Amino acid sequence: MATAIGFALPLFLRKAAHALARSHALGINNNLSLYKTLRLFPLTSPASGICHLAQAVKGDEKIAVEEVKHILEMATRAASRREIFHSNFLTPPVLKESMLALEKLSDIRAVAQGGYPQAERCRISVGHPDLLTSDPDVIAALSVSGNFSFQPCSHGDFLGTILGKGIAREKLGDIILQGEKGAQILVVPELVDFIISTLDKVGNVPVSCTKIPLISLDYEPPRTQSFKTVEASLRVDALGSAGFKISRSKLVDSISKGEVRVNWNPVSKNNTPLKTGDIVSVSGRGRLKIGEIKTTRKGKFEVELIRYL
Repeated sequence: MATAIGFALPLFLRKAAHALARSHALGINNNLSLYKTLRLFPLTSPASGICHLAQAVKGDEKIAVEEVKHILEMATRAASRREIFHSNFLTPPVLKESMLALEKLSDIRAVAQGGYPQAERCRISVGHPDLLTSDPDVIAALSVSGNFSFQPCSHGDFLGTILGKGIAREKLGDIILQGEKGAQILVVPELVDFIISTLDKVGNVPVSCTKIPLISLDYEPPRTQSFKTVEASLRVDALGSAGFKISRSKLVDSISKGEVRVNWNPVSKNNTPLKTGDIVSVSGRGRLKIGEIKTTRKGKFEVELIRYL
């Protein structure tokens, strides 16, 4: 089941993807001057490839550039060998950036799949258009069943249990909670037998694990609760504390621990500004979307906050 992707990207990654796609072979000796002109990066030495671009950015931005580089290298191999290759599960930002870059390659078709229409984590398949004529079968679904009536388990409980088996995060897609029944989990097909044979407990609840067809996935649009707050600023610590109904000091503490993300990217500054459409997540507390923002007569901000339940 292919997933439609929208492209609202950071400028530096849009430029990076565009330059990489034009080069096709990933040798961009001349392209970094573009970034100097735009004053996006304070570079002092010549560059010869995306690795140098990655050195010009920090943290998750650097990781994102490297992951996009890997996807484009995979596409280049697919085109030259006339084969089809598949990525691991990608985070939403890397997925968007990669798909935008792949759009620039005329001899490559790319398909993003997460197992169901609203999937966040998806795999990308790339190949020549003559070969990649349908959606590849690269995602499997598992049903993890148990009696969670008296011991509810969270998304983190299921994820932590599976990662505890030695499985890398990028081999897992979305986890769809099923309330008291358990959860449905998207994985790469090659791990199905291993997970079925080893996953017998989540938390303290005994479980059984079976493979199910993708068409049997039981997903619903997320439940949300909307409310409004009036704040003096649009800082992440102000809106986050209001949205998650915790003190600002607690949210600041979470930021310092790396537990707060905006649009899936960790934030390190309390004064990071937010805008309509941003998604704020805090480990152990869930997610929050920034809705409509209005300015009051007193110069403050009336902000609609949408809490995912």
